[in-house]
Amino acid sequence: MDFGLFLEFSGHENEDEAKVFQRGFDLIDEAEGLGIDSVWLPEYHFIPVSVLSSPIAVASSIASRTKKMRIGFGVYLLPLANPIRIAEEVATLDHISNGRVEFGIGRGTFPEHHDAFNSPYPESRTRFDEYLEIILKAWTEEEVTFNGNHYSCQNIRVKPKPIQKPHPPIRVGVTSAETFQIIGRLGYPIFINPSRAFALSDLGPYIEDYLKSWRDAGHPGNGEVGLRVPIYVSDTEEKAYDEPRESALASMTSLAERVGVSASREGTTGNWQAESELLSNMTYDDWLRDKVVYGTPDRVSDRLIQLQEELHLSQIIYEVNFGRKIPYLLQTKCLRMLSEMVLPKLK
Repeated sequence: MDFGLFLEFSGHENEDEAKVFQRGFDLIDEAEGLGIDSVWLPEYHFIPVSVLSSPIAVASSIASRTKKMRIGFGVYLLPLANPIRIAEEVATLDHISNGRVEFGIGRGTFPEHHDAFNSPYPESRTRFDEYLEIILKAWTEEEVTFNGNHYSCQNIRVKPKPIQKPHPPIRVGVTSAETFQIIGRLGYPIFINPSRAFALSDLGPYIEDYLKSWRDAGHPGNGEVGLRVPIYVSDTEEKAYDEPRESALASMTSLAERVGVSASREGTTGNWQAESELLSNMTYDDWLRDKVVYGTPDRVSDRLIQLQEELHLSQIIYEVNFGRKIPYLLQTKCLRMLSEMVLPKLK
């Protein structure tokens, strides 16, 4: 099992951005000291409470201040960028970190990101597929020639090549039902974010579809399943219930609104309006049951072991500040309790 910290570099709206960055790096230092396996950085744009719009730059800083922790993207939004530039920058980061990069990638969930970068949201799937093919060629071939629907190049010699051979490990973010089988057929590990569309207890059949698609395509091994999940550990059940409540409620409301605003956009799959209404009607107790893992060390350990077995998990990526309103001291306390009293029971 791999256990990693999902970190958003988040703060309060209008907070001094220098303080937000410093607090994020302080949490990285704490995690490195605790021996946490990896840190995973999302790519966010236009979110008032996060400064993480350039995960590649932040990852470079993390690489320079850590020695063992692997550095992953959770996820890098391929359709928004130039694939040759991505190949160059991630390969450079792989050298700076001495081969500690995890290349987590995705299409991007919300259409407004694509609008701002002149990347039509309905094209996000075909752009993702095309750009990934180009990046892999750039990393593994001396020269890249490619003529596609969205990008073309001739005789490009990309340097540097990654230090990891043939390239950094790839993991694909999954947020919708149809993606499980697609990525299984492609033969890549997956990284599930269940917050918008899934309850934790409903993921089993989708993961089975992914594993079957992996096997049917003839890929070696059995597939790899990672799960991103908010976790909060405290001394008592009462504290574990009350301390993260305000933060979770804020995130629940925000997510329901964002999904609803995007429901009518071309390119969305599934029924986003129904998902928005379901999210709007969920209570905090519903989220505790279906979306997060909160409790005492024993309770959290038992639930994670259950999820590990039921969902064939090889990786758990946890966030200790779900909703972005949990005080920093409580985040660090949770991180220490998780590292010292929970995760050793799962390894």
